[in-house]
Amino acid sequence: MTERRFLLPDREMPTAWYNVLADMPSPPVPFLNPATREPISPDMLTPIFPMGLIEQEVSTQRWIDIPGEVIDVLHQYRPSPLHRAVRLERALGTPARIYYKYEGVSPTGSHKPNTAIPQAYYNKQAGVKRISTETGAGQWGCALSLACQWFGLECTVYMVKVSYFQKPYRRTLMRMWGSEVLPSPSDRTQSGRDALAKDPDSLGSLGMAVSEAVEDAFQHADTNYSLGSFLNHVLMHQTVIGLEAQQQFKMAGDYPDVVIGCCGGGSNFGGLTFPFLGEKFRGEKQGIRILGVEPAACPSMTKGAYRYDFIDVAKLTPLVKMHTLGHTFMPPGIHAGGLRYHGMSPLVSQFVEEGHVQPVAVPQVACFQAAELFAKTEGIIVAPESSHALRVAVDEALKAKAENRETAILFGLSGHGFLDLGAYESYLDGSLVDYELPDEQIKATLAELDGDLSFA
Repeated sequence: MTERRFLLPDREMPTAWYNVLADMPSPPVPFLNPATREPISPDMLTPIFPMGLIEQEVSTQRWIDIPGEVIDVLHQYRPSPLHRAVRLERALGTPARIYYKYEGVSPTGSHKPNTAIPQAYYNKQAGVKRISTETGAGQWGCALSLACQWFGLECTVYMVKVSYFQKPYRRTLMRMWGSEVLPSPSDRTQSGRDALAKDPDSLGSLGMAVSEAVEDAFQHADTNYSLGSFLNHVLMHQTVIGLEAQQQFKMAGDYPDVVIGCCGGGSNFGGLTFPFLGEKFRGEKQGIRILGVEPAACPSMTKGAYRYDFIDVAKLTPLVKMHTLGHTFMPPGIHAGGLRYHGMSPLVSQFVEEGHVQPVAVPQVACFQAAELFAKTEGIIVAPESSHALRVAVDEALKAKAENRETAILFGLSGHGFLDLGAYESYLDGSLVDYELPDEQIKATLAELDGDLSFA
């Protein structure tokens, strides 16, 4: 009988995070001060981040030890399982071996606590009383809410307005874990008020919610800002996913030929793939393909420009070189709320630009079709975000079938979709539609960026 589940004992959970900066072929592109357009120094981040996280952001050490208190909390749900999708393989009639790393076993149902827990810990150590943050689909807001509760911190979450109403039960979870939750744009901040004055019916965006959360942190001395994706220290915290997967593949006597992750800001993708990229960069493994999957409705990697831009709409953040649709871009209200961001992690963007990561954009309905097949075969209702990685994993398995070729496929199942059933109801009713971002809209928002940053 084919083994289907690979479980690591608690003692084999990683005790250090992997830092890809130690092995990447070329140095990371620096962040810039928007006023001087010179590289920022670490001390410029101290108004909103604790020094423990700032040091991790700029470190070039390959391994960063995980504090014991953080390990204790991570053991609430880690190590997470690696599954082989045997029933899906049979349904597809493919010779491919399909594996998925399942992060839906966390208390909040996604990979997000992997970084929320250490971020709450380092802020607590720094004497911070409250954390402000943004959230798209609500997974990050849930994770940080719970982590703040565990470490005795207050938490304020600015939730993208379209998701605030699409996903009310995520909002309920955040409140159950003690957080204040506001629809973004809100009237709490000047950034939000400006956005509402411009468009009272704005659906919001992650970039807008970032602006509000950063402004909140700047205005309160006892408050820091926390980011759920994008930055190096966040992706590094997520590498527990890929590090565990590497050990689990040894248990399976296999190794992936292709690794696939969905991409919004880059945290789940980087956490799964960076340890494998590290092996490739060090010359230990060759031939592995890394695919980053984004929605066709928000195609920062496949259609965006690789250039300096702001992380947020109100231009309160440093300038970062990344694949971007422009910080003023307001994405359509697709159900994969965690993938509705105008930019991509600078590290992921650099790896795409250098050819180490292949970007793929897929439409919403095709993703939900793959999710329906997965539910009927493997039994798990996947998060809409994860369905993007699943879609491409299915496509890769069908290619292998057409070519009568054996291959090992690993995709990240970053969370379950039990609180996204409204989206699946729309799909089953036939009312879910695709939206492919028009090139004219991309040109328009990038033209606005040209006006702000003529040098980039």
